[in-house]
Amino acid sequence: MKRVLFFITSLAGGGAEKVLVNLVNNIDKTKYDVTLLSLFDVGVNKQYISKDVTYKYVFKKSFRGNIHLLKLFSPKFLYRKMIPNEYDIVVSFVQGPTTRIVAGCPYENVKIVQWVHNEFHEKKKIAASYRSISESVKLQKKYDAIVYVANTVKDIYLRTFPELTNCNIKNVVLYNVVESDKITALANEKVEDAELYDNQITLVSVGRMVPQKSFDRLVSVMARLKKEIDIDAKLLLLGSGELLEKLKKQAEELDVNDRVEFLGYRTNPYKYVKNADLFVCSSLHEGFSTAVTESLIVGTPVITTLCSGMEELLGDNEYGVIVENAEEALYTSLVELLTNTEKLNTYTSMAEKRGKYFNAKSTTASVEEFLNTL
Repeated sequence: MKRVLFFITSLAGGGAEKVLVNLVNNIDKTKYDVTLLSLFDVGVNKQYISKDVTYKYVFKKSFRGNIHLLKLFSPKFLYRKMIPNEYDIVVSFVQGPTTRIVAGCPYENVKIVQWVHNEFHEKKKIAASYRSISESVKLQKKYDAIVYVANTVKDIYLRTFPELTNCNIKNVVLYNVVESDKITALANEKVEDAELYDNQITLVSVGRMVPQKSFDRLVSVMARLKKEIDIDAKLLLLGSGELLEKLKKQAEELDVNDRVEFLGYRTNPYKYVKNADLFVCSSLHEGFSTAVTESLIVGTPVITTLCSGMEELLGDNEYGVIVENAEEALYTSLVELLTNTEKLNTYTSMAEKRGKYFNAKSTTASVEEFLNTL
């Protein structure tokens, strides 16, 4: 039985954190002894960890300046302090302090892996968790394998770090584990506030209220749909985060409080997505969007800006609509889609078809196969 440790900064409400919990819950426990180690014992996703997964943490709470403080110590020192020598494979599941720490593994018998979930076009964004860019390159070369959540993520990362192409690192693409059966069951639950869907076309989007998701563009688009075209559409935004109050103020200033509903974080967003007419992703960049994947699973059609992973999810506009990553393109395509019922219905059928491809059994099996090669 292989002993595998997955290390992550926290189990906050992001997509990568949810994916990790899905993964550790579904891995075959007759073949793998799985431990999930969190640097900080915080986050809404902690409650969903299965009882057959060992959960540990380093610090009870997060603290200000933790990234800078951790950089004062060598990776090898931090590894010895935080990770016992009792694992066959140690995985840093997100880019951040854990990636630097795992790179300090002093044991030759332990295989180390880092997981890349997003597009990184600049070395300095990765280097923020390291002492310097040169240290980030040096330490990443110590990894036995790097896993990317999409082919585009892999291509972008290796263009950013060409130094990692000429060393003995396995570069592997593995799609996110999404618990499709559970999502489908939750999506069929009753929506208590059903009036949200009354007599309007309902758009929905789910994600953290952070700059990456670019919800400000989506609020602006809703204002234009109201004032320029007068399309009777409502947008439901599910999620919380640093920009929530700013986005609410923007909606008020653009006079779309009647068109944009901020529902906050919901433990079951799937029923809201399933009952909507269209899922909208306005992100500046993604890795392999969990929210878009989940929308396909529940059969809700998708329109998205062009980000990493979207062409792998939706094909060449076969299973959903991919537009240029700009507000004008998103607005124009939404107008076209919302005024063409036949086209929207076609994409609904194609979403249902595509959603069947993403099931936990097959994606987990791919991860297990990869772990066996180490």
